[in-house]
Amino acid sequence: MSVFCGIDWAEQHHDVALVDPNGTLIAKARITDDAAGYQQLLGLLAEHGDTESEPIPVAIETSRGLLVAILRTGKRQVFAINPLAASRYRDRHGVSRKKSDPGDALVLANILRTDMHAHRPLPADSELAQSIAVLARAQQDAVWHRQQAANQLRSLLREFYPTALNAFITGRKGGLAHPEARAILAIAPTPTAAAKLTKPQIRAALKRGGRQRYTEAETKRLQEAFRAEHAHQPPLVEEAMGKQMLVLLQQLDAAAQGADSLAEAVESSFREHPDAQLITSFPGLGCLLGARILAEIGDDRDRFADARALKAYAGSAPVTRASGKKRYVGRRFVKNNRLTHAGYLWSFAAITVSPGANAHYRRRRDRGDWHAAAQRNLFNRMLGMLHHCLQHQIPYDEHRAFAPLLEATPA
Repeated sequence: MSVFCGIDWAEQHHDVALVDPNGTLIAKARITDDAAGYQQLLGLLAEHGDTESEPIPVAIETSRGLLVAILRTGKRQVFAINPLAASRYRDRHGVSRKKSDPGDALVLANILRTDMHAHRPLPADSELAQSIAVLARAQQDAVWHRQQAANQLRSLLREFYPTALNAFITGRKGGLAHPEARAILAIAPTPTAAAKLTKPQIRAALKRGGRQRYTEAETKRLQEAFRAEHAHQPPLVEEAMGKQMLVLLQQLDAAAQGADSLAEAVESSFREHPDAQLITSFPGLGCLLGARILAEIGDDRDRFADARALKAYAGSAPVTRASGKKRYVGRRFVKNNRLTHAGYLWSFAAITVSPGANAHYRRRRDRGDWHAAAQRNLFNRMLGMLHHCLQHQIPYDEHRAFAPLLEATPA
């Protein structure tokens, strides 16, 4: 490499710095965040030797946005530098601790000049994999927003409408986010209104919520629960809380509909990917969870040097810290949190459907691991298998994956 580029990203403009192998600043500019600014940047890079076959590497403090998309075209390596890491490098060039945008661009360029081997470029994922990542992350965020809205609604109902909580949460799958619960609350925002509901009204609301079986039994159960004796807030206070509840219910409806719509889009896009059948061959991985896994690891086969690198990225592999006579082995805190969350769901589901995974989990528990540690260990092993299968394009085989454990398990 003969030239290195650093870009200090901002909302309205970006500062650009180019340095040579000796660290000499050979060019700098400030570009606007629009098409004209992007063309100015590409022209500046071309003036200093940027070609299609040998593009100039770029360091920037973000991995998203139109600027990054423009830079990632072709074979160019784009390095998303963590701002915390960049601030540590800043101290190498000055002790005043003063921050400036042109100075940060120069720092980023020098990071590539001196330590490019220690940083990982953005993966060369296919366009389909990138679109799946956008949809899968958005769907995961929608699920989290739906749960947050349900928690807010639950907190309010505890203050004036505990009957609804007992009717829809205790032992009920989906809780307040279930369509049936939302349909009933929409026509009965207060305990007083719920007590006046007739069976035809309840039956119609249940059908709007999607119920098809045991409608009469559920109608009877809800009417008896709503008409039972319970405490009340003062009438005006109860009415006001009912109006507040309806607003929260609207937010929950929107979050639930958004999560369902995105889930359909995720599954549709995921089925088109060449790795879909291979990923879903693993126990516990369906289309939605498999898409979340693919979204975080991508389909760039050269992204991870080996399975250990993938495990460290996911946070499933333990980390060892040693200094003098002290040695610590524990779980990783710096990791891809989305992949870790998906791995927890994956391992939990695999325990119930895979005899080998269940035997591995039980063996770890027998050795003294707590539930979370045993699940993390199982996820670590399954992730290594996934890396091997993706590299060699072979589906999962239960007997090859857990042969010793299956043979040792009593019938």
